[in-house]
Amino acid sequence: MTRPRRAAALSTGHHPRGGAASAPDTAAPGLRTGSLRARTVVAVLLLLAVLLAALAVTVELTLGQRLRAQVVDRLSDRAAAAAALVGTVDGDELADRLSAQGLSVVIRDANGDAIVAGPSPDQLRDGPPSLGEGGPGRGGPASGLDDGPGGAGTDAQEGTDTGGTGSDTGSTGTDSGDVGSASSSDAVTVTSSEVRSDDEVTTLVSQLSDGSTITLTTDSRSVGETLVQLRWVMIGASAAFLLIAAIGLALVVRATLRPLDRMTGVARSIAHGDRGRRLRPARRDTEIGRVAVAFDEMLDGVEGAERAALDAETRVRAFVSDAAHELRTPVAGMRAAADTLVRSPGTADERERLATHVVREAERASRLIDDMLLMARVDQGISLDVAPVDLGASMLADVERQRLRRPSLDLRVVLPDGPVVVAADAGRVSQIVGNLVDNAARATGGTGQVTLWLDASRADEVAVLVSDDGPGVPDADRERVFDRLVRLDEARRSGDGGAGLGLPIARGLARAHGGDLVCEPPGVGRPGAVFRLTLPVAESAVRAGSEAAAAAGAPTPAPALRRTAD
Repeated sequence: MTRPRRAAALSTGHHPRGGAASAPDTAAPGLRTGSLRARTVVAVLLLLAVLLAALAVTVELTLGQRLRAQVVDRLSDRAAAAAALVGTVDGDELADRLSAQGLSVVIRDANGDAIVAGPSPDQLRDGPPSLGEGGPGRGGPASGLDDGPGGAGTDAQEGTDTGGTGSDTGSTGTDSGDVGSASSSDAVTVTSSEVRSDDEVTTLVSQLSDGSTITLTTDSRSVGETLVQLRWVMIGASAAFLLIAAIGLALVVRATLRPLDRMTGVARSIAHGDRGRRLRPARRDTEIGRVAVAFDEMLDGVEGAERAALDAETRVRAFVSDAAHELRTPVAGMRAAADTLVRSPGTADERERLATHVVREAERASRLIDDMLLMARVDQGISLDVAPVDLGASMLADVERQRLRRPSLDLRVVLPDGPVVVAADAGRVSQIVGNLVDNAARATGGTGQVTLWLDASRADEVAVLVSDDGPGVPDADRERVFDRLVRLDEARRSGDGGAGLGLPIARGLARAHGGDLVCEPPGVGRPGAVFRLTLPVAESAVRAGSEAAAAAGAPTPAPALRRTAD
């Protein structure tokens, strides 16, 4: 059965294998860098121009419709006045009165006979009619049509007749009242009208109640001329308004975008070395304020990244230097022993001693190289064979192996009753425990007491505590001991093969499992070092424990502790 494999990467400033930071996309289009002031001014002016154009069109359409309606209303008034005079005024005289106002008149009676007066529609299209020469019915007829049925002329007969078209409230005699009533019942009215118009003339065809038809045509070019004049006035006023608006917008936008100029100045000063400058906006809820806050956060991140890069570079250089120094010692020992073997005949015992020294130093150099390679793999993201592991049984096996290697070291193990299953790589967990025991052995000189404690009190993780009775780790060095090639003078020995990579490797492997490794303060009366390794509990074990507790109807009790044989 194939075990699941998991790749984990540490947060040590390096990217995992196959997950390197993506390079800048040089093929992507660049940022558009047109003038923001010009774009803003042009956009606002275009918007104003569109609004002014819409206003001009609306005004022109409304005014044109109103002017044309007034022309039609005047023609309707003339037609109604003419209808009131039908039967009381001769048809030719009525036509002359209408044509005297510059109208083209066609009166067609019920029999189809037509009376035509005034200019023809074609003449109206060619130009306005001349009213200064001749023309029947000038003055009196015109005023008679304008003033209505009661004022159609000065003729006594017409005055007598028009009394019949009005109301009888002004009558003083019985006879005239009767005549008025009889005439009112026979008055001619407009029953329907039809309007035909174009850009030059407007024609009103009115159907009268007696079957006759009055067709009136007037010149309506004045409406178009008025609209043209209005259009030019609107164009001129809009141009002047847009010019004034452009000047005002340029000033306003320049003042509005002044914070961007300040941001540019700050960015340039930072680029020239003034790393501490910031914008610090007074308000963070505005557009410029949010941009300024993001700008300051970006600068903080860049400054922090620069600082981290410099620190990482310093650590890498120190690591390379320390690694070269650590490798130089075994290499120098091997070189000296090999040179002595080659150049000095010596006795058999001396040659065997020198050969043993060469082998020991070679093993030391090989172990250091292996640790450095493992550290590099952990940085890049080491692959783990993750499977459920009984941590208690694994710790007992590790302790037995350590007892064979270090018989003078007092190793003790405290385990809970029952198995403690974790999701881990058994080989890497053994390596972590072995490194912690090696570290404790060096701290105690190989003859002290080392206790391994398995804590399974939490439901989501278990902890392995490794403590010793050595000199301990100072508070200021509890995090520094996990740096590479770091050895504390009070707790380490330089001649026992330790290179300062065991704890960094152990922490890297712990974090690759999803756990951690920390150095804790010692207990009361115990000055030695205490290291806590945490590992996640296997999901299957947690699920099985929950099902068992539910079946029993009671919560699972905390595991009891027992001490193994010393």
